[in-house]
Amino acid sequence: MQFQISGRQIDIGETLRNRVGDGLRAVVGKYARRATDAHVTFSREGHEFVCEAIVHLSTGLTAQARGRAHEIHAAFVQASERMDKQLRRYKRRLKDHHRDRATPVELSDASSYVLESPNTGRDVGTEEEKEPESLQPVIVAEMETKIQSLSVGEAVMQMELAGAPVLVFRNDAHSGLNVVYRRDDGNIGWVDPRSAE
Repeated sequence: MQFQISGRQIDIGETLRNRVGDGLRAVVGKYARRATDAHVTFSREGHEFVCEAIVHLSTGLTAQARGRAHEIHAAFVQASERMDKQLRRYKRRLKDHHRDRATPVELSDASSYVLESPNTGRDVGTEEEKEPESLQPVIVAEMETKIQSLSVGEAVMQMELAGAPVLVFRNDAHSGLNVVYRRDDGNIGWVDPRSAE
């Protein structure tokens, strides 16, 4: 497994790099033997250290965890424990996913945009809020992203592993775009435009 361990405006020492490498190898090795690479980023938010860990599995799925603490090593331990919990929860399904799938998850290219919030630069809740002059949103950033071809069950698992509130995917059953998302009541919602026809 290849590691990319970096810090945002933080110097990462060799001791921490070794500890992160050994710790992630141990966690991932228990549940997913075929991890391809891992990206671990350390940063500071106020007086706390933040550790974000992303592990790409050979099946095409991605596990993601985040930890925060007053000490940098403790932030990694917290992220590592969360990664362990996620992978343990999905261990059987990860193995079934790899056995059932003859080829890795297929990826499609797509564009991803970040739009400016309508409240940027204004105090929310004040009477001075103005109606927007145009309904055309302001694009702040444009990026390339990948859309995975998954079954609905795999999409829910991927959303949980990534800790994301929503996941857009191409449904293996009919190649149409679908969405799974976490509802306010704790259940998972699934949008399948093809089934409405």
